[in-house]
Amino acid sequence: MNRYFLDTNTTSSIQIRPYKSYSYLIGIITLALSYGSVIAASDVPPFLHPGNLLQRFNLPNNFPFPNSSGYAATYSKNGFIDLGNEFFQNLGTNGRSCASCHQPQEGWTITPAGVRARFKLTAGKDPIFRTNDGSNSPDLDVSSVAARRSAYSMLLSKGLIRVGIGIPENAEFELIAVDDPYNFASAKELSLFRRPLPSTNLKFLSTVMFDGRETFPGQTIHFDLGHQANDATIGHAMAAEDLLPTQVESIINFETALTTAQVFDRRARWLNASGAKGGPVNLAKQNFYIGINDNFGDSLTHLPFDKVVFNIYDTWNELTGNAVMQARAAVARGQAIFNTKSISIEDVSGINDEAAFGNPTKVMGTCTTCHDTPNSGNHSVVAPLNIGISDASRRTLDMPLYTLMNKTTGETVQTTDPGRALISGKWKHIGRFKGPILRNLASRAPYFHNGSAPDLKAVVNFYQQRFSVIFTQQEKADLVAFLNTL
Repeated sequence: MNRYFLDTNTTSSIQIRPYKSYSYLIGIITLALSYGSVIAASDVPPFLHPGNLLQRFNLPNNFPFPNSSGYAATYSKNGFIDLGNEFFQNLGTNGRSCASCHQPQEGWTITPAGVRARFKLTAGKDPIFRTNDGSNSPDLDVSSVAARRSAYSMLLSKGLIRVGIGIPENAEFELIAVDDPYNFASAKELSLFRRPLPSTNLKFLSTVMFDGRETFPGQTIHFDLGHQANDATIGHAMAAEDLLPTQVESIINFETALTTAQVFDRRARWLNASGAKGGPVNLAKQNFYIGINDNFGDSLTHLPFDKVVFNIYDTWNELTGNAVMQARAAVARGQAIFNTKSISIEDVSGINDEAAFGNPTKVMGTCTTCHDTPNSGNHSVVAPLNIGISDASRRTLDMPLYTLMNKTTGETVQTTDPGRALISGKWKHIGRFKGPILRNLASRAPYFHNGSAPDLKAVVNFYQQRFSVIFTQQEKADLVAFLNTL
């Protein structure tokens, strides 16, 4: 690929020749984004030092970064991506910035490959490698390269950050057993290994954080994001004091201006061709408000729920012709499968055990029953669900396992992560998590809150097994093709 979009939603482009020039530019930007705080200024001329590059460089809108399926790009309504923003600055005491765990070239999160590259370059001393939450427990030995490689294994293998949360005093349950391979977790602080959520496409959020701990009743998303930015700086970056209000506002304004999506697919090519609406500019135009297209009716229009949530590739229906046209037709078929394939939703806490739904044993729905926000795919209201990701049956030996007991009934359950229950204290919330925004997926494997699905094929296989969905091999391939173009 020897061209990239500037601020446009057409295939107009600037030519970069030769190809090595583009690769070199990608390398310089990646170096600046990833390593600006760990490369000594004395090692390179000042004008080439990554930290200095960040302060003076604005990333153009729609600059494409490569991923497993093609290229993704970010659009900012501010006109460019300001790499000098506080988002990229060290505002704590351990060298970290927001960008330490939210890399633009990695879908505004982190990927295991990117983390491993940072480890190799810095011998495990990049700011992301800090024991307060980067290591498998906070008291592991990190005195040598080999020790650091072992201590940060969850970060290196799955891109997982350790979140330490204790059981609330008023919880309806108690911890009665712990199987922690790292010999740290207790009722005072459970070790929860989770993927950093992307810090882009935030205009679609109804819930902040996987467990909703930064979502406050009666407050706006703007307030929630500000609280989250400050908590992250105090916790992850170990700041000695709160951010200034001006710093909080600057970070919020930077984040909420961003939309990120796939712009180019290696098979289907440009994702805004032939009338399609792929890419971040079209995504920025998408309307959203809390309760849009909710299962119980749209909060503003009061129209009933519409299972057709994605319409990005409607113009690619029934295309025929060369390989590119066939690939586009496959994407359109995958979109239709996502919108309309019948799924029997059973044993999902948050649906089948909720009075609002009538406590149904079974709900006949589609992927969009839970992923209901138009062309975004997250839930448009606060609706954490337990689909079984943290069940004991799915535990891998690198994950702690917790046995919880209901204080009233004596019932027990085992889980690798109690999820929302550690915030609410409610027994029925064990294992519940929010569904994330389904855009820019190709850039940010692995998937689910614990990184248990290494690729999108594994995600589809999980749902096929979990809900006994009958997919043909062609349907699975089409669905993955569609998800890769988001």
